[in-house]
Amino acid sequence: MAVFLPELTQQLSFPPLSQALHEPDGLLAMGGDLSPARLLAAYHQGIFPWFCQGDPILWWSPSVRALFEPNQLQLNRTLRKQCRRMGYQFSVNQAFQRVVAGCAAPRARQSDTWIVPQMQQAYYQLHLQGHAHSIEVWQQDSLVGGLYGVCIGQLFCGESMFNRQPGTARLALIALQQQLQQHDGGWIDCQLPNDYLNSLGVLHMPRAHYLRLLQPLATGSIHPACWQVQPLQLRTDD
Repeated sequence: MAVFLPELTQQLSFPPLSQALHEPDGLLAMGGDLSPARLLAAYHQGIFPWFCQGDPILWWSPSVRALFEPNQLQLNRTLRKQCRRMGYQFSVNQAFQRVVAGCAAPRARQSDTWIVPQMQQAYYQLHLQGHAHSIEVWQQDSLVGGLYGVCIGQLFCGESMFNRQPGTARLALIALQQQLQQHDGGWIDCQLPNDYLNSLGVLHMPRAHYLRLLQPLATGSIHPACWQVQPLQLRTDD
């Protein structure tokens, strides 16, 4: 069984990851809170929250993680032409709350969202503390795509992304990786594999391998200039 994390205590510890369930895969614990301190403690141990409205807070460490390694995400010819034709512009941390709201909005084939108001507020607090960040894709003044996540040392832990025009979520991912690589990073943790990530060539990494990767990355650092509110110039050269 999952272990209940008591609320309103100072303890931020989690059960050993060896206790994560096989079914459902990776469920480790339930309860606790979404305070910045607890969230950061979780990410440093390879754990993340994921639950729906009406459920208790559920904490996960799946047996297989989805990651992009540095320099893996590249513009193909179609995206390069689309980016130039549509005149997309990119930015960092310019509209964090709007990006989270875009990720939480209803989608086709999905009647509800796991990015409940409690989660939105929690990640906004992390953003205010300088730990959570967003990448925006604009067409003139319209927000047409983006993503957000948490930076743990030199690892970016992606939470969600959205499209309002085809391809803009992928463009946000590429812009993110380019920005990370300019500041001594590049690894992107996408948590769980899915069909869309598989189509982009995401790596499937066993938990033990992921934890060995996480340890040195979590103790590293990204230059603070990476996350300053700023426009980004997406490199579209071959």
